[in-house]
Formats: sequence, structure tokens, C-alpha cells
Amino acid sequence: VQLQASGGGLVQAGGSLRLSCAASGLPFNRYNMGWFRQAAGQERQLVAAISRSGDTTMYGDSVKGRFTISRDNAKSTVYLQMNSLKPEDTAVYYCAARSRQYSGFYSSNKAEYEDWGQGTQVTVSS
Repeated sequence: VQLQASGGGLVQAGGSLRLSCAASGLPFNRYNMGWFRQAAGQERQLVAAISRSGDTTMYGDSVKGRFTISRDNAKSTVYLQMNSLKPEDTAVYYCAARSRQYSGFYSSNKAEYEDWGQGTQVTVSS
């Protein structure tokens, strides 16, 4: 199983980035997916999640109204569109596949995600 995250970079406050996470080696359309982020010295936190079909999403309070998660099952890819970026959004962003043994489409518990991408750095300058 491989989750390849890309799209990070350096952007000014107020700018936008689109992260992508391409999956291989798993039946992608059977997995609920999440994006987490980890800032320096902080715990990894759930940013957004999306159900298998893509019809249900959730967002952390700090990104609601600015970030949009989506997926293309035909391409085995999940996306995170990030708008109105703030310096506090600076972090390494990770995509993750939630284990199918758990009910519900998301959890903030990192242990319930069985596969992780390598992370992509997002830096927002003020």
C-alpha cells in the first residue's frame, strides 16, 4: 500500500494550495480517507475527512469554510483544497486511510488509520 502526497509548498497568507494524495495497492473506494497535519512540536491532528463515496465530509473547526476535501475514486486520489491560508496552517500534511474495522467514516484517533502518506510540507508566510 502506498499513499503519495504532493502539492505542498510556500505560500503567502491569503493564498491557496491544493494537496493531492494518490493511493495504490488498496481498494481505494472501500476506504474512508482523512487529511491530518502536524505542526512543529505539536500533535498530529485531523483536518478533514471524507467518506468512501465522497458524499459525506467533516472539517476541523480551524479550517471550516476555508478547506475542501474531495476524492476521485476513478483516480484513487483524495484532494485537499486550501484557501485563505493563514500562518497557523503551517504544518506537514498527511493523508491517511481509515481502517475498515471501525464504524463511522472518520475519527480523530490516529490509531484508527492504517496507512499513511509520507507527508507534504505547507508553509504560509505572513
